Amino acid sequence: MSQVDIDQVVREELGNIAPDMDLDDIDPQGDLREELDIDSMDFLNFVTALHQRLGVAAPELDYPKLMTMDGAIAYLKEKRA
Repeated sequence: MSQVDIDQVVREELGNIAPDMDLDDIDPQGDLREELDIDSMDFLNFVTALHQRLGVAAPELDYPKLMTMDGAIAYLKEKRA
């Protein structure tokens, strides 16, 4: 799976969680919870959705690596390799 494919999955799942947000306007290095105004439960739903779609189970210790769009894409690409 390419970085572009992973980027698409991340964007789709973020769009499911925050459908009113324009993902092109968020800072790819900004904290997703702040950028999208989501709570910890929404973030957990995002992590769970990524696991279901990509088969990557992120332990709680790795959650900080998923806190930004760039970080999530890099983490998922590394784990899928």
